[in-house]
Amino acid sequence: MSTSTLAPTASPAIRLAAHAAALTLVPSGLWRVAIAFGWDAGFGSGPLEVENFPGAGSFYLIGLSVLAEVLGLLTLGLVHRWGEVLPEWVPVLGGRRIPVLAAVVPAAIGAVLVTLVTFRGAFDWNGADNMGAAGSPEGLHYWIMTASYLPLLAWGPLLAVVTVAYYRRRRQQRL
Repeated sequence: MSTSTLAPTASPAIRLAAHAAALTLVPSGLWRVAIAFGWDAGFGSGPLEVENFPGAGSFYLIGLSVLAEVLGLLTLGLVHRWGEVLPEWVPVLGGRRIPVLAAVVPAAIGAVLVTLVTFRGAFDWNGADNMGAAGSPEGLHYWIMTASYLPLLAWGPLLAVVTVAYYRRRRQQRL
């Protein structure tokens, strides 16, 4: 495929937003991985207490962190060529253009869902079923966990901005 049939290059600001979106997941992922390897996150009871790690639950925490980061890294496809044309090494479909809506619809749904979930979680952060529950981290552990999850509030809005920019860029390509 010639470069003339590709969408215009994403602006530096949109590229930065895409990378920032992917990076918003790193702190919470590192927090979970640290627990998986036995770091005491300050939970006095429940599934995240230090006595449970490392152990079988470690696979879940690490897997969740990897899955979240993979989903976050998909945002980069909205600013790179592999988000417009499947790489040649992909069996059967390699080299084919990705339909605009095949990228925009899941990204837009993801942006809305992530925004709703993270903002709801922020409003209920100190609720009785969350950080206000008995055995939840306190003091420094509370602040470390809060700081680790705070960047997630930016993930949905950043993904939304990058998704709209992707749609506009790819639409220009067809005009």
